[in-house]
Amino acid sequence: MVSVIRSTVMPAPIEAVWEVLRDFNGHDQWHPAVASSAIERGRDADRVGCVRRFKLEDGSELREQLLTLSDAETAFSYCLLDTPIPLLNYVAHVRLIPVTDGDHTFWDWRCRFDTPKGREDELATMVGDNIYQAGIDAIRVHMGLEGA
Repeated sequence: MVSVIRSTVMPAPIEAVWEVLRDFNGHDQWHPAVASSAIERGRDADRVGCVRRFKLEDGSELREQLLTLSDAETAFSYCLLDTPIPLLNYVAHVRLIPVTDGDHTFWDWRCRFDTPKGREDELATMVGDNIYQAGIDAIRVHMGLEGA
């Protein structure tokens, strides 16, 4: 099983970062790889069990399901249902924790998945750099924090 972890400290209050990340269908507004996204069956994006179907800029389509969402813990988890990339049994967790020194936010984004033998390093790098780090960098820009 492959494990990927990326974390950062965002120079913004936890409420502001959570407002952006909590929207399970909002990643097309800030992630550079996501072209469009919609929640299936007209469900609310904060309802556990909802499924988002989205297209990447390269035309690939993916489906992910919201597994947990906790405002009290500022955390959520989701899994991949359909993807053209062999990320099998993929489950991801996002957690925000307040950093009281400076009113910042610690953001932890991690996942585990299986993949065909021999592709572990390639796919771990792809997820870590092209999805997680690119998303973290994009949130900084989206929130106007890129120089902070």
